[in-house]
Amino acid sequence: MAGCTAGNHKTAEEEWVSLFNGKDLDDWIVKIHHHDVGDNYGNTFRVEDGLLKVRYDQYQEFNERFGHLYYKQPYSRYHLVVEYRFAEPWREDAPSYTKRNSGIMFHSQDPRTMPREQDWPISVEFQLLASLEDGKPRPTGNMCSPGTEVIYEGKMDPRHCINSSSKTYDVNEWVRAELIVLGDSLVKHIINGDTVLQYTKPQIGGGVVNRYDPTHKQDGKLLSEGFIALQSEGQPIDFRKVEIRNLEHK
Repeated sequence: MAGCTAGNHKTAEEEWVSLFNGKDLDDWIVKIHHHDVGDNYGNTFRVEDGLLKVRYDQYQEFNERFGHLYYKQPYSRYHLVVEYRFAEPWREDAPSYTKRNSGIMFHSQDPRTMPREQDWPISVEFQLLASLEDGKPRPTGNMCSPGTEVIYEGKMDPRHCINSSSKTYDVNEWVRAELIVLGDSLVKHIINGDTVLQYTKPQIGGGVVNRYDPTHKQDGKLLSEGFIALQSEGQPIDFRKVEIRNLEHK
C-alpha cells in the first residue's frame, strides 16, 4: 500500500492537461485581422469529428484575414504537445507564402490587447510547413518572430524565420510537434521525437507586426510568459491533440 500511495503523489506540474476537449472551443479566444476579438468570422475555427479544424469555405474573399485561436490563459514554463495535419484546399487568394503553412504562436500578447487592424500578434511562432509540389526539402518546426527576436547559436539572429533540421512531411500526414519553453531562457522545438531547433532569450523586438498598440511593444523586453495560439492564414489544418504539462516548479 505504501508503494502505491507514493506512486500517486504526482504534483500538478507533472500532469498532462488537454487544452482541446474534442467537443467545443469554450476555453479559447478568437482574434482575426480586420475583426474584433471574439468574432470567429466565417466559422474559421471549428470542431468537427473530434478535431479542431481551421477552414475557409465560408469566406467570400480572404482579404488578409490572418487569424489566431488563443487558449484562455498565459503560460511561462511548460511542455506543449500538438498533433496536426494539413488539409486542402489552400485559399488561392491568400499570400503565396501561406500555402501549406501554419503555426503555433507562444509567449504571445493577450489577444484583447490587439487593435482590430493589427495583423499578427507580438509573439514567437513554432512554424508548421508541409511539402510543396516542387519536391524540395521543406522542414517543419521552424521559428518565426513577429515582433520578437531570439538568441540563436549565441547571438541575436536577424532573420525573421530560422529553419529547423526536421524532415519534410506531406499534406494529410499527422505530425507530432512538441515545444519546451522555460520562461525567458531556453526554447526547444521537437518534431516526431527529434529535437530540431533550440534557442534562448525570446524577447520583444524586430518588425513584421503592423498597427499594434505601441505600449505593448517594448523592444528588448524578455518574454517570460504569454498566450498560446493556433494560426489561420489561408491553409486548412486539423489538430487532434493539444496538451500541456506545466513545468513551473521544475
